[in-house]
Amino acid sequence: MENFNYYRPASVDDAVKAAKAKPDAKYMSGGMTLIPTMKQGLASPSDIIDLGALKNSGIAVGATVVIKAGTTHAEVASSADVKKAIPALAALAGGIGDPHVRHKGTIGGSVANNDPAADYPSACLGLGATIHTNARKIKAEDFFTGMFSTALEDGEVITAIEFPIPKKAGYAKFPNPASRYAMVGVFAADTAEGPRVAVTGAGAGVFRASALESALGKGFAAGSLTGAAVPAKGLNSDLHASAEYRAHLITVMAKRAVDAAK
Repeated sequence: MENFNYYRPASVDDAVKAAKAKPDAKYMSGGMTLIPTMKQGLASPSDIIDLGALKNSGIAVGATVVIKAGTTHAEVASSADVKKAIPALAALAGGIGDPHVRHKGTIGGSVANNDPAADYPSACLGLGATIHTNARKIKAEDFFTGMFSTALEDGEVITAIEFPIPKKAGYAKFPNPASRYAMVGVFAADTAEGPRVAVTGAGAGVFRASALESALGKGFAAGSLTGAAVPAKGLNSDLHASAEYRAHLITVMAKRAVDAAK
């Protein structure tokens, strides 16, 4: 790990100013991704801007569920309000990593990093969430742009994520036994606009499965997915699973997600 400068700004404005002054700087929230990648030599920022001092955590439930970016996975998982409004979101958060990761990692950090096997992006896309930043509001459809890539501009900071409350929703994943990242994870939601199905872990980034959404349009039940499938072409293929196996898992996990929906 190379030397770097460390900043701990007290406000979002100070954080943005620091980032714009240092083009090679990186924001750090919980540090659950940045620190390991730095240790492995995969990242070497000149400056680290620690957002931990912003104290930007908390959950508000009304017509929607608004979760501030600094809220940890453990806080989302244990929130009685989230469990009541969107049980699937609390369950998803409770299955991220291990206890250490859940008590240090934050929802804003996970969404900003956009790991192709992370859990939260599937909830954002599956529920039609809106990502709030210091500068604007971005629909999930427009936010996730590719592997570790988002619509965030240089220096832009996520401040909160707003989730519409669905009629019901469920999440199911087939985790890598070592990392607990999703080899395939599926978030299925019955929303006011119709069924939404978002897949993580299977491709270069989170995506919606239109074939499964169409099948669920006939009835939001696991049985509706019988015979429905996602093409293997373009899916990940590695030592853990072939593209064909991941395609099979998507339908299996989708059925489990719908069965688990509350």
